[in-house]
Amino acid sequence: MRPLTAMTPKPLIEVAGKALIDHILDRLEGGGVDRFVVNVHYLADLVEVHVRRRLGESVRISDERGQLLDTGGGLMKALPALGDGPFILANADTFWIDGASNNIARLIAGFDPDRMDALLLCAPTVGAVGYRGPGDFALAPDGKIAWRNPRKNSPFVYAGCGIFSRAAIEGAPDGPFSMSWAFKRMIERDRLFGQRLDGLWLHVGTPNAVRAADAAYFSSVG
Repeated sequence: MRPLTAMTPKPLIEVAGKALIDHILDRLEGGGVDRFVVNVHYLADLVEVHVRRRLGESVRISDERGQLLDTGGGLMKALPALGDGPFILANADTFWIDGASNNIARLIAGFDPDRMDALLLCAPTVGAVGYRGPGDFALAPDGKIAWRNPRKNSPFVYAGCGIFSRAAIEGAPDGPFSMSWAFKRMIERDRLFGQRLDGLWLHVGTPNAVRAADAAYFSSVG
């Protein structure tokens, strides 16, 4: 995201006049979430001040100033603040515009801990804004996730948000690690499921993608 991130952390990059992290917080609050844990690393003070101003006493900070831990390692560090029940994990560089239904509320309603260790929000690759990759997963009719065939494109990409149980990361390695580690283990156990995103997914990973997201947002919401 350079040069945009030279003096601004990625979560505070603006799309449609609003910080990326505020777009995802809007989605979470709209789905009924009222307690938050936010990981901070690069230009951490700016992010911490921003989320404390917005969320007040409902946010706790998981401090990664000393070492960037990747998504999995960051989740492990934040785990003591997340409580014992299922929790939602959301990236700050993607968000979506809801369609006819609220995607967060659907995730919460659809999560079945008896069958699932995680339920991921999965966006169709066709029509996704700012994404040009081959996709991540295939979804079975019952929602069970399979990895993409490495020789083919897949119809769905992980939308950067899902609901997880603690079983999803049991036995995780120390230090930094990717959530792909957890996804692989859950797929092997037939415990990883996906839910198709209802609406428009925006992946904001480059300066060009910021401009594309601006245009798509204003086109979609009028």
